[in-house]
Amino acid sequence: MDKLISNGFIVGSVPEDYIFPPDLRPGNLEIPLSSNIPVIDLSEAQNGDRTNTIHKIIKASQEFGFFQVINHGISVNLMNDVRSVFKELFEMPAEEKQKLCSNDPSKTCKMLTSSASYATEKVHQWRDNFRHPCHPLEQWQHFWPQNPTRYRECVGVFSVEVKKLASRILSLISEGLGLKCGYFDNDLTGSMLLNVNHYPPCPEPSLTLGIIKHSDPNLITILLQDHVCGLQVFKDGKWIAVEPIPNAFVVNIGHQLRIISNGKLRSSEHRAVTNSRVSRTSAAFFVAPSDECIVEPAQALTNEHHPPIFKSFKYKDFFSYYFAKHGDTDEVLKSFEAQES
Repeated sequence: MDKLISNGFIVGSVPEDYIFPPDLRPGNLEIPLSSNIPVIDLSEAQNGDRTNTIHKIIKASQEFGFFQVINHGISVNLMNDVRSVFKELFEMPAEEKQKLCSNDPSKTCKMLTSSASYATEKVHQWRDNFRHPCHPLEQWQHFWPQNPTRYRECVGVFSVEVKKLASRILSLISEGLGLKCGYFDNDLTGSMLLNVNHYPPCPEPSLTLGIIKHSDPNLITILLQDHVCGLQVFKDGKWIAVEPIPNAFVVNIGHQLRIISNGKLRSSEHRAVTNSRVSRTSAAFFVAPSDECIVEPAQALTNEHHPPIFKSFKYKDFFSYYFAKHGDTDEVLKSFEAQES
């Protein structure tokens, strides 16, 4: 608990156990914002140009594994309210945050620093993190914190809206892949985890990372960015910075969607860098299959000419292996490849 960076225990310089090896450090922090990452206006799909919207989403998912959406239907006021609540959460007194911290792996709602492997990891990440399930809402909401006092109500309303948005995007993706209507309206989207990352100002941001390079293990991620830049995507052998467009959501493709699409869509690696001036808080909603859900390449996308690239598995088995291998994309995906006959 006393290690939460937001408690202000670090001053002056980065402690040695937060300094990454030279080959993993962010290096040049002045990476220009990329105008290449697609920005998709979802209102076009409702105004009669659904086919073009689908084309843009599929193309972005193939080339980048990332895109941003605007005119998505979630109100600016609600977005600002939830940002305010998350800011309030990390600004609470240390004794209030203490109540949310736990080393119990079975506790579903908790605050931690760096990662759940803090005690055993070689280098710590420069972030505090608060996470909990948020779908189905009625199953989890009563476990959420009572402070800030408006947390449960505000985040509950927002979670429902984000889940609806994810369903709309997945509907467009399934249509673009040629899958049946409602393909993802089942256990493939049976859970949603909220992951709020808070990155306080860092005295030496070139030495450390907010989050290390990884791809998301879930189906699809809906990210509420801060107004401060920090998210970077790895593409064509280099890092590109994702512009924090006002009132947009960042959408990124997770490993499960890559697998279901039989490799047609891309789950890109990304990371978060820090800065020395201001804090940054982002909220990622991980839409994922239920634990017991069987995931496999969609049958409509496989045949004798396009055999399944990946084997069938239970999502909980993939998730466990992903964390056992520290999210190493190549190693994880290789282990779930289909065996050649």
